[in-house]
Amino acid sequence: MDTPKTLAIIAGNGVYPQAMARAARAAGVSRLAVAAFQNETDPALTALVDQVEWMRVGQLGKMLNFLQKSGASHAVMSGQIHPKNLFDLRPDIKALIVLARLKRRNAESIFGAIADEMKSVGVELLPATTYMEEHLAPAGLIAGPKLKTRDEEDLHYGFHIAKESSRLDIGQTVVVKNGTVLAVEAFEGTNAAIKRGGELGRKDAMMVKVSKPNQDFRFDVPVIGPLTLEAAREARLRAIGVEAGYTLLLEKEKLAALAQEHRISIFGLKE
Repeated sequence: MDTPKTLAIIAGNGVYPQAMARAARAAGVSRLAVAAFQNETDPALTALVDQVEWMRVGQLGKMLNFLQKSGASHAVMSGQIHPKNLFDLRPDIKALIVLARLKRRNAESIFGAIADEMKSVGVELLPATTYMEEHLAPAGLIAGPKLKTRDEEDLHYGFHIAKESSRLDIGQTVVVKNGTVLAVEAFEGTNAAIKRGGELGRKDAMMVKVSKPNQDFRFDVPVIGPLTLEAAREARLRAIGVEAGYTLLLEKEKLAALAQEHRISIFGLKE
């Protein structure tokens, strides 16, 4: 795909949208237009882009109108915009109409419907990993202390369990210790699952985060960053396993420094 002159970023929370803005600029995108959400998007993003439109979560009509007027033919979703938050705050008429058409309201169906609406106004939604390839996790030890054979076996076991859990659309993160599953992520999110698993394991448990089978990377890509590592430190985890080639590492240098400081290994896994 040719680099678009204008790219729209649908910006959730965290540092991911800022990393996306920098990566898009480095790839040659000359103009960045951002759909930002009140109480979600970091205002610091405004310094990195050319145009920002602030809106409430749930204002789908306003977002579509902004995208159409922005001049962007392509857009990316960056940062967390969970379905549980997306329509909680006074959905507008357009959002209500889209929701009413859905037989099942999960992440895929909701975001798929949004992508269809975007396409109808001439904006194609790109994978969330676009321009971010250098941030994808490699296989093997990424940061932190070298692992023992038993530790790697636990991570591979957790990888298998997490793949099954994600296949059933339950969650993409598990916490394991000594061949036992301590916690499986569900609706509560990654950090809450880490905390619960850490409490049960007491010390030296391991978390593994994977992608779903046939995951649509336009809407959802596994991500870990310094906040994930901080949650792992508080839970006294021994290691973090991620799916190589499918997981974004945010603030890589800071992540590696924290992993070394807290003696937590980060390891890339493959099937």
